Amino acid sequence: MDGDLGDFLRSRRARIQPADVGLASHGRRRVPGLRREEVAQLAGVSVDYYIRLEQGRGPSVSDAVLDAIARVLRLDETEHTYLRTVARPRPRPPKDKSAAQRVRPGLRLLLDTIDRAPAFIFGRRMDVLAWNALGDALNGWSRLSPAERSVPRQVFLEDAARGCHPEWEAVAAETVAYLRMDAARCPGDTELCALVGELSVKSEAFRRLWADHQVKEKTHGVKRINHPVAGELILPYETLTLPGDPEQTLVVYLAEPDTEAAERLAMLGSWALSAP
Repeated sequence: MDGDLGDFLRSRRARIQPADVGLASHGRRRVPGLRREEVAQLAGVSVDYYIRLEQGRGPSVSDAVLDAIARVLRLDETEHTYLRTVARPRPRPPKDKSAAQRVRPGLRLLLDTIDRAPAFIFGRRMDVLAWNALGDALNGWSRLSPAERSVPRQVFLEDAARGCHPEWEAVAAETVAYLRMDAARCPGDTELCALVGELSVKSEAFRRLWADHQVKEKTHGVKRINHPVAGELILPYETLTLPGDPEQTLVVYLAEPDTEAAERLAMLGSWALSAP
């Protein structure tokens, strides 16, 4: 998306104070954090070069320069990866626009063999593509239209989302941060641009979080869920990018055996089997 590199760099230098990098602050500053001239000086590049880079009109930038800028701006590993991605976007190969994302049969079989844990697969833009029985019982994917099977749309547009997620603010921030990484990996994705536009219009919270330029990979963590049948569930989760299908991610919610969470998941599974 146009402007992502410049917006990201500006947001990151705004959070670094001159004293943090050994610079004296003289008088009132017109911008928060570091000036562009200071970042250029500390990174060992010319001011003009850095300005052109931040404006998105610089030449192909080397790893050494990006590493130096990442060091000055104190980027973590994920932010550093994001910087490299948006600074040197790779054009996506042309695809048939009518072709939907598909989950191969072997992966659907894998989902079905996970019978004691909710699991699902999402693809580009965090669109949910497939799930197992417990995953459906937990999230109700099968009752939704394909357009509604979208993690970002569920988090930001469904009225029940805040009640379902007691830690909604953290879930929302994590969702946007992952969507930022997806946008960097897939420049020119018109459907992603449309999704960001839709959420920006309909959700003030999304607009604020998107403008913050946080980036994060979805790896593992703990999710608290209030389910209308199972009650409160506290579930660790693991995510795996699928070999051979790098645009698809398997998410599995876990519960230790003989715990309350495991008992509630078992009850949820029984309820799902008996539901009409």
